[in-house]
Amino acid sequence: MFQILNQVSDKEIAKEYQKRFFLKSGEKLSGSQDAAKHLTVLLSNDTSREQFAVIFLNAANCIIASKIMFKGSLTSSAVYPREIIKKALELDAAAIIVGHNHPSGETKPSRDDIQITNKIGDACKTIDIILHDHIIIAGKNGYYSFSDEGVL
Repeated sequence: MFQILNQVSDKEIAKEYQKRFFLKSGEKLSGSQDAAKHLTVLLSNDTSREQFAVIFLNAANCIIASKIMFKGSLTSSAVYPREIIKKALELDAAAIIVGHNHPSGETKPSRDDIQITNKIGDACKTIDIILHDHIIIAGKNGYYSFSDEGVL
């Protein structure tokens, strides 16, 4: 009686999402929502463990590069501010946005999340790079923005 004309696979939906929300080098970020969508795509290849990414920006907040810098376990990832700063200097970035996923789906930052954000922020201040935000991607539960919540 009813005929399904076009079935769309999950893979095709994921591909379309990536096309729409993964910003390319030179494109401008206009807020935490854009950054969260961008990070969601960047971190989507392995949602079973924590990954920590950095978006490197120029002075106009246009993307220079986006990179997964560290990978960890289900509940944690070792993050080294020195490596983030080294890459930012290499790319001549004026600002950065950091982000990581929580495979548990919890949006609230842990004590470790807050501590590493402070360490990265302190490291950035010493070399005049702006840390705009730290975004936690929590899958279907959305995201948490340190900047939107007034933590940064």
